[in-house]
Amino acid sequence: MLFLVPTPIGNLEDITLRALRLLREAELILAEDTRTTGMLLKHFEIKRPLASFHIHNEHQKLKSFIDQLKEGKNIVLVSDAGTPAISDPGFLLVREAIREGLEVQCLPGPTAFVPALVCSGFSTDRFIFEGFLPQKKGRQTRLKQVLRHDCTTVLYESPHRVVRLMEELIALNGGDRQVSVSREISKMFEETFRGTPDEVRAHFTAKAPKGEFVVCIAAGEEKEE
Repeated sequence: MLFLVPTPIGNLEDITLRALRLLREAELILAEDTRTTGMLLKHFEIKRPLASFHIHNEHQKLKSFIDQLKEGKNIVLVSDAGTPAISDPGFLLVREAIREGLEVQCLPGPTAFVPALVCSGFSTDRFIFEGFLPQKKGRQTRLKQVLRHDCTTVLYESPHRVVRLMEELIALNGGDRQVSVSREISKMFEETFRGTPDEVRAHFTAKAPKGEFVVCIAAGEEKEE
């Protein structure tokens, strides 16, 4: 069976007992970065075989891991942090395993966009998760689509592009939108800043943006009371 096991996005106390058990029992652990996962395993005193599985080698290594699953191995897939296949490697392996009639289970667990969405204060009955926007080609088109959404939009962004993103929203007539920006979720310097794109831009211009960012953009009609 293939198990997708979420790992902490910051605070190591967020790992579940079931996740620890599966990591201890795995015949093979596939990791986005074996060094990062190696430190996690060392912290919890787990010693299991590790292999790399990331965006640059997933096509080449896919068949090998599928063959091992067919042979009866229990394989655990983890990303550097959070739930595998959410803006991280994993989709190709899951799809191929299903095509081959193999069992796949994904454990519930940490993922950055859920706490950011809940803490935004924006409507959560409907939302669209955009993941990472294109850095260049197609970025403006996607942003225009985001501003047409009639529900909350959630996306990931690099700290180097947060201020630029706010400027782009303003330029596309989204300057009146309410935005909630969360960073370093579950870590020591966790922060959520809420306001208009101009207010967010001013905040992170005065305070250099650091860490992993989740940006929530309210629907057009949603205003701050």
